[in-house]
Amino acid sequence: MKEVRIAMVAGEASGDLLASHLIAALKARLPGAKFFGIGGPKMAAQGFEPWWPLEKLAVRGYVEVLRHYREIAGIRRQLKKQLLANPPDIFIGVDAPDFNLDLEASLKSHGITTIHYVSPSIWAWRGGRIKKIQRAVSKVLALFPMEPPLYKKEGIPVAYVGHPLADMIPLQTNKVAMREKLDLPRNVPIFALLPGSRQSELEYMADTFVQTAKLIHGQHLPNAQFLVPLVTRETRLRFEAAIYRQDAGAVPFRLLFGHAQDALGAADVSLVASGTATLEAALIKRPLAITYKMARGSYWLMKRMGYLPYVGLPNILAGRMVVPEILQDEATAENLAQALIKLYEDKDGAAEMEEVFTDIHLQLKQDTAEKAAAAIIECLH
Repeated sequence: MKEVRIAMVAGEASGDLLASHLIAALKARLPGAKFFGIGGPKMAAQGFEPWWPLEKLAVRGYVEVLRHYREIAGIRRQLKKQLLANPPDIFIGVDAPDFNLDLEASLKSHGITTIHYVSPSIWAWRGGRIKKIQRAVSKVLALFPMEPPLYKKEGIPVAYVGHPLADMIPLQTNKVAMREKLDLPRNVPIFALLPGSRQSELEYMADTFVQTAKLIHGQHLPNAQFLVPLVTRETRLRFEAAIYRQDAGAVPFRLLFGHAQDALGAADVSLVASGTATLEAALIKRPLAITYKMARGSYWLMKRMGYLPYVGLPNILAGRMVVPEILQDEATAENLAQALIKLYEDKDGAAEMEEVFTDIHLQLKQDTAEKAAAAIIECLH
């Protein structure tokens, strides 16, 4: 049997995780397969060969993307040239639609089968992209149940595969066990703070997260502790710099490398920057508040183009406002501290949230990597 060559592009930490599980599932079915392209450390650990690291693409917001546009466009040009010169059997774009869809359209027009793993959020904003998706992809792998009907209506091949986080996270997370694992006291208020995985997110949010913790510790709960899982050395340095700037050395922060799920599981309440981490928090079923800040111009554009009254995945999946969203100019330390204290004190509200989050979990738990691998193998001729 000839060696199967699979090109992939993941553009950020969540894509790296998704792709790594997919590579493992594909390797089980295609033992000799080769994987290469743009990816992160989790993909590399599965034998993926990164031609560029995913950090090159991990930029968020219009203004920020414009700043890095030339470099990103240059990488896409070089990658396209290499893939057309030596075509893979299949190309899998993992999320990163702004980078991947144009690339996929070029590859598909040259006869290469293209899979887009993670539907772009056409249900939330920029619904016009569905025409572009139609041109670009041979098949979409959708993580959320509201997505397949939108594609079927346009005649785009689609497979609902569920969300891998719902497979990885147990239906119940034991808070006491998580606190023991992290060597934390049992009976003090613990808050998990997740300010984002990109440096650009920390740039906009680190100071506000630190000020929020400082307020909670100084004015409300003097015995509170704060867990801050950070993904990279750079994001950790930015958070440490914010602690220094805000003169918050007395606040009991515990900075962790990774361990987001442990921190969320050990916490009473979490404050999470909008993104995949909000889904992670919901699946761990602790009360949370969602926040986000970005360049003013980017925020204005996104707000104008949005269709939904909410931005957080838990609210989108529930179809209603379950989790408070405190965004942009509203996201002051005072407002965030107030919201977190309210969530900490409201035990009935916490039980209600847990119920909604359990429903979401059951809907998304689909053995995603296996389903995705089966859908991809169907496309290999």
